[in-house]
Amino acid sequence: MVLGTLASHGPMHGHQIRRIAEISNVGEWGGVSVGALYRELRQMDGDGLVEAVRTEKVGRRPARTIYAITDEGQFELQVLRGRAMLEMSSGPDPLGVALAFAWHGIDPQEAIDTMRLRREQMAIAAEHLAAEAQRLLAKGYIGPVQAAVMRRGVMHIETEVCWHDEFAKTLAELPAQDCERHKH
Repeated sequence: MVLGTLASHGPMHGHQIRRIAEISNVGEWGGVSVGALYRELRQMDGDGLVEAVRTEKVGRRPARTIYAITDEGQFELQVLRGRAMLEMSSGPDPLGVALAFAWHGIDPQEAIDTMRLRREQMAIAAEHLAAEAQRLLAKGYIGPVQAAVMRRGVMHIETEVCWHDEFAKTLAELPAQDCERHKH
């Protein structure tokens, strides 16, 4: 995120990069830790991926270091982008593990209620993310590519909501004795 921001927008200080991250809400949909931004900038500077080009002090604000991406940073950005575009992993699935291996002993109605609540929370999250993408696009804070990436996030959540609907049908079709057996 940092290397791409510096490559597309030119030299910036950490607060400017942080604002772009906050406005685009990349921490939520992209897994970027905005809180670690300044530490990461210092690390990238030490690794030669970015370089401090100057320090600015405006009014009473603290002095801010302006960073630019280096040639090595441009190369690293290409490598990271290529790797990300080809990666197919979807990450850990704690819900799947819990359902597949810890179903025994669960109260069926409690499971149905909990999954219904989770489904509703996910549906709301999809609506919020879609609305946020539209708002950011309308204000010119993000472009069509960033909006499309956020739409991808919405689609992932909507797919999860559909799975919840299918799983609710599976739970409804379980024979009563299976539910009773799981209680013991």
